[in-house]
This record gives sequence, C-alpha cells and structure tokens, in this order.
Amino acid sequence: MLRVVCASANPHKVAEIADLVRGLVDLVARPIDLHDVAETESTLIGNARLKATAVCEATNQPALADDTGLEVDALHGEPGVFTARFAGANATDAENRAKLLLALHGEKNRAARFRTVALLTWPDGREIVCQGVCEGLIAESEQGERGFGYDPVFIPALGDGRTFAQMSVAEKHSFSHRGMAFRDLLRRLGESPTA
Repeated sequence: MLRVVCASANPHKVAEIADLVRGLVDLVARPIDLHDVAETESTLIGNARLKATAVCEATNQPALADDTGLEVDALHGEPGVFTARFAGANATDAENRAKLLLALHGEKNRAARFRTVALLTWPDGREIVCQGVCEGLIAESEQGERGFGYDPVFIPALGDGRTFAQMSVAEKHSFSHRGMAFRDLLRRLGESPTA
C-alpha cells in the first residue's frame, strides 16, 4: 500500500479524503510544524501543486493535495479559487455561506458547480492530477447539519433535491466532486506500474 502524506491542514477535508482512500492508500497527516502554504496561484491545479510540492519536499515522501472551488454562474464563476476565503482571509464557513446567499438574493439563476483537483506528487517529480466536477444549484437558505463549507447550500444535480449537508457521508461521496476526483486518482494509481 502506497504511503502518502496528506497536504491539507483542514481537518474536515482530511477526514473526507481519508474516508475516500481508506484501504487503498496509507494516508498520514502532514507534519504539525509545517506552515500553511499560501495559495497564490490563479488555478485550482496550481494551488494543489503548491501544497503537494511543499509537503513532498518537507517530508521526502509522496504527498497528496486537493483544491476545491465553487463556481457560481450568476457570479461569473466566483468564488472559484477564493472559495475558502470568499468573505475574507480568515472567514468561517458560516461567513462564506452568508456572503454567498446575500450575493444571490433575488437571483433566479442559481446554477453552480463544485470542482475539485486531486494532485499526488512524488519526490522524483512524477505527479497524477485528477478532477471531479459536480453540477448543482445554490439553495435559497441553509439546509442540513452535516458536512462543512458550502454543503448546507449546495444541491447536487444528480441528487434528489437535498443539499450535501442533508445527506449521509456515503450519499455525498457517491456523486460529489471530491468523490469523483479521488475515485479517478485511485483508478489511475491502480493502473500505474511505478506507484
């Protein structure tokens, strides 16, 4: 089993990733003394690569990072790469959701999508990059108690009208952006003779 250091410092995201790769990848936590990596790139792939490369160089082990963006059509694709800090650099999930709902107040077009990039890099420079996209709508108000981030306001198109926050973990994983990206990553790892 491939031992991989998780580049994320977000405990909710780490838990989701660990659940998605359980039994197929030995996922270990990043060193606690490693500083957060500034997400200075203009793309999700660029930011995921920054995080994975920093952790890979610090540990000399394969490192796995993901970056996720929420793209809202009525906001011309925003918040995009600024999803986690939509309401400011140190914004909470609740503050980000509140800003989004306010920005869409009275808006009829609520189409949106979550896009996740999963990137695995090795010390020798090899990498695997996978993407998952989940189309959906932004709800008019928060619904549900589970999940994190924008889960209480995102209704996936392939679902039954509930938000991610109203679904079980297994339901969410079955068609979420992160689930798609990591299933593809695991498939590609299984096909790689050098993994």
